[in-house]
Amino acid sequence: MSGERILLIDDDELFTEVMARSFERRGFATRRCASAAEGVAACSEFRPSHILLDLNMPETSGLLVLPQLLEQAPGCRLVVLTGYSSIATAVAATRAGATNYLCKPATVEEILRAFEGEAPAVEVPPDPISVDRLEWEHIQRVLHDNDQNISATARALGMHRRTLQRKLQKRPVKR
Repeated sequence: MSGERILLIDDDELFTEVMARSFERRGFATRRCASAAEGVAACSEFRPSHILLDLNMPETSGLLVLPQLLEQAPGCRLVVLTGYSSIATAVAATRAGATNYLCKPATVEEILRAFEGEAPAVEVPPDPISVDRLEWEHIQRVLHDNDQNISATARALGMHRRTLQRKLQKRPVKR
């Protein structure tokens, strides 16, 4: 894998440190960034062949910087990695040019397979997705379609804005 360069963009510094060591053992040159802005700034100078991008960071969403990163590093493979996954964000990430989308926790081997475009192995649960989880994913999709505008999303869902804000402050509903 000589010449392979990976840019790790995640606000969890311990996670990026562990990932950097794992990728370095596999022959990658690595660069760690703790924020989206730092990642965008480092991208053109570092010229990565691979980017591992966290979706949820304090100052912005990885979805918003994804096009900028791909513009600065054309032809690079980008995998979105998140602890707060939803179908809506997975679709949005792949439409924006991400090679793949993974849920945390993921191993280095799973991430490397994702860079190659392989679909992650997903176990089909014996029980169906809950109605609450379906509602959460629908809200996320409508929110994305409305460019993260809470008022427009509330109108589209026929919901009071404050009710929507309360629902968004909660963590994603489990299956």
